Amino acid sequence: MSRSRSSRSKSSRSRSEIGRQYEEIASRFLTNQGYRILARNWRCPGGELDLVGVDGSTLSFIEVRARSSRASYAPEDTVGPTKRRRLVRAAEAYLAANPWEGLCRFDVVAVDLGATSSTVRLFRDAFRA
Repeated sequence: MSRSRSSRSKSSRSRSEIGRQYEEIASRFLTNQGYRILARNWRCPGGELDLVGVDGSTLSFIEVRARSSRASYAPEDTVGPTKRRRLVRAAEAYLAANPWEGLCRFDVVAVDLGATSSTVRLFRDAFRA
């Protein structure tokens, strides 16, 4: 059974709205941790950065991952080699458009959604380019 075009776009819209909700949770968490958020959903050909922020003097490219309490995997474990390559390409494009003289790193924020509350975990320097 195939989905109609309208049900696919409705599903995609819901998914993007949910993604924005997770990114907002992550952004508030990072701000409380001392980050200054510079960009949200920064797009370029071939990639997207969920959040770009400054932590101290380090520019951080932040991938937000979430899961429901029913999932059997950790959200941070879903940033595999293909996704990492896309993030690195997007970070290179960001730096070409927004030069930065200091250190850079890739962080992952994992949002675990429970029935009554969310748990947010930060993995600084989650992987190297």
